Amino acid sequence: MARTHREKETPWFDVGGPHEPDGLGVWLRRFLESLQVRNFSARTVDHREKDIGDFIVWLADRGVERIDQVTKPIIERYQKQLFQHRKKNGKPLTFRTQHDRLVQVRLFFRWLSRQNAILANPAADIELPKVERRIPGDVLSANEIDKVLEQPDLTDAMGLRDRVMMEVLYSTGIRRTELAHLSIRDVDFERRTVFVRQGKGRRDRLVPIGERALEWVQRYLDEARPELVMPPDPSHLFLSSTGDPLAPDRLTRIVRSHIERANVGKSGSCHLFRHAMATAMLDNGADIRHIQEILGHAELSTTQIYTRVSIATLQRVHAATHPAEGASRRTERVVSEPGTPAQLLEALAAEMGEEAS
Repeated sequence: MARTHREKETPWFDVGGPHEPDGLGVWLRRFLESLQVRNFSARTVDHREKDIGDFIVWLADRGVERIDQVTKPIIERYQKQLFQHRKKNGKPLTFRTQHDRLVQVRLFFRWLSRQNAILANPAADIELPKVERRIPGDVLSANEIDKVLEQPDLTDAMGLRDRVMMEVLYSTGIRRTELAHLSIRDVDFERRTVFVRQGKGRRDRLVPIGERALEWVQRYLDEARPELVMPPDPSHLFLSSTGDPLAPDRLTRIVRSHIERANVGKSGSCHLFRHAMATAMLDNGADIRHIQEILGHAELSTTQIYTRVSIATLQRVHAATHPAEGASRRTERVVSEPGTPAQLLEALAAEMGEEAS
């Protein structure tokens, strides 16, 4: 099979030699092909090639080029190297990054073991670093969102496009890649929904979109998109100045530039709108399982991170139960809020997904 241009530039490709049956490069190629056969996304395949390829290059630098030469102590040395590694800015790799890279190595050797390519799995008992449970650092308030939305120049076709993209991000909470892949037919004005095709995990889902966002989409379709589209029409909803579909990285740069110009003191890009939507809806009483469906999270635990950002319920419980609030104010607050303090605490515990101690 002829090697592609990319393969010629891949450092791991020849590790062990192209004709060595136990060569690490040979087996990584087979592993990546198996992922493609099983319909893994191109992004997943690329991610695993990068992380496992880096590991193989690290092994080759130490004279290890065959799968049967890899031992548990060698993988532990690699884990220590990840911990000690410093990036160009002098900062270490986060424990999340270290964890993710080691997970890819473990997946590779588990697959090798299932193929009976190795007698024992050297990565089976590797203990992964504990990953911190972080909450989104910068969450935009409704006022800050409005400031960002005011930045694009609405007299310009691309400015109007940018405003509409951010309106859709904020209303639906979809990811930047999902936004980039939207087609015109995916927006149902009558049902007020957006159809997300093959989102993360290759899952389709239907999400609601607000009336305000739909009005902006209609304005974009009437005024801006006809100026941007060039035959043949790619049918994507949002287009570049050359009439092509927008790449996710380009979306990131566009949204980040508007956030910076808004001068709200917070940094980020498309995901900030997703965080803002989820947090605001939880603050306003939305059920976390409904948020899970809208965001397209496979696991509820992923959505529960937003309960740690949503402060409204915590504030109600604090006002209703803290002795410094004063008896009269507590009484007033308890009467005005649905449920007793005990019920509020129970609801909070349920939201936070915590077990009773």
